[in-house]
Amino acid sequence: MSKVLDVLKCKCPNCKKGKVFNDQGNILMFRMPKMNKRCTECDFKFEKETGFFFGAMFVSYALTVAQMIASLVLFWYFVDLSPLRVFAIIAAISILLSTVNFRISRSIWIYIFYKG
Repeated sequence: MSKVLDVLKCKCPNCKKGKVFNDQGNILMFRMPKMNKRCTECDFKFEKETGFFFGAMFVSYALTVAQMIASLVLFWYFVDLSPLRVFAIIAAISILLSTVNFRISRSIWIYIFYKG
C-alpha cells in the first residue's frame, strides 16, 4: 500500500522522500507539470535514457479511458443524463484531469522500471 501512495504522491522510487515533479502544473493556466531531472534528496536520475517516458503515454491513455468509462457509467446510468450532456461532462473531466494523468502516468512508469 505504501508503494501506491508513493506513486500517487509522485515520490522518488529510490529514497521515497524527494519529489519527481517540482511543479504541479495547472490546466486552467495552460501549464504542464515540470519534472526534476534528478531527485533532490538522493540524486536518483528519473529519465534513464532519451525517450524513456514514451511508454508513460500508454499509461496515461489507460488512466483516461478508465476515467471516461467511470464517468459514462456514473452520469448515464445512475444520474440518467442525456447523451450530449454526458459527452460534455466526459470531455470536461478528461481536460481537467490531464495534468493529474500526466504526473501519475510518469510516476507509474518510473516505478515499473525501478530496480532497487
